[in-house]
Amino acid sequence: MQLQQTVKSFIRPGEQGGYVAECLEVSVVTQGETLDEVVKNLQEALALHLEGEDPGDFGLVSHPAILVTFELQPRYA
Repeated sequence: MQLQQTVKSFIRPGEQGGYVAECLEVSVVTQGETLDEVVKNLQEALALHLEGEDPGDFGLVSHPAILVTFELQPRYA
């Protein structure tokens, strides 16, 4: 089995404002008020989730990159 180089994640607007980030391969979900904050929180949450674990158990290489897809609503004038 080939190990994944990236963890795929998705960031979308939160229902109450801010943003929600969710990883697709591992059970990590976090939120933040700004895009910068939610990305920082995503990095920290993923690091904590994998801390003390073998990333290979999740099909990941050691120290995988995070691939982020944003869902943004267009703003009309």
